[in-house]
Amino acid sequence: MISNTPVPDLPGTIVHDEVVPARAPWHHLVKKGETLRIVDVEGNQAVDFLIYAAADDAERYSAQDTIAAQGNVYLVTGTRLLSNEGRAMMTIGSTSVVRHDTIGGACSCESNTLRYGHHTKSQHACVDNFLLANADYGRTKRDMVSNINFFMNVPVEADGALGIVDGMSAPGLHVDLVAEMDVVVVVSNCPQINNPCNGFNPTAVRMIVAAP
Repeated sequence: MISNTPVPDLPGTIVHDEVVPARAPWHHLVKKGETLRIVDVEGNQAVDFLIYAAADDAERYSAQDTIAAQGNVYLVTGTRLLSNEGRAMMTIGSTSVVRHDTIGGACSCESNTLRYGHHTKSQHACVDNFLLANADYGRTKRDMVSNINFFMNVPVEADGALGIVDGMSAPGLHVDLVAEMDVVVVVSNCPQINNPCNGFNPTAVRMIVAAP
């Protein structure tokens, strides 16, 4: 669905503007210097996110390199999203949410079954969305790596345990990502209904690309 809502505070020329429905996959080429804005349209919606180098998709986002380089498990304004070759792929230019997650992973049929019971096995999951989007590039499950979860709140407890709790986002909040190289972005607009990451009600997000 193409959006025509004005974006007064995003500099540059809008070259792509699309509303991604709840539970859906999405992918797009973002060229070096372009800014991708992700808008949490209704609030409290997790956006699972992968990055592949357009020139050679063997180079892709690395949570390990990103965390080690910044000494922080959370993503904030100024975070450089590094590849498995240690190169900056995108930088968080600004965000109206205090932090984002890069350790919580993507929901799958298997993890849903383990966490929430066998009755959830047939439910659509982020891994399914990633597989659907990546299939357009000939990529398979072998090409999936640890992902970013924009707008998702995953606190780390004192004992090292991870939680998935109510998000810190709200309607209209966003994150801006500046491409440091030509990249293919792959998104799962998270369909999870068994924990609070989507407020138990998945909703749409808006993806806007602006050229300088």
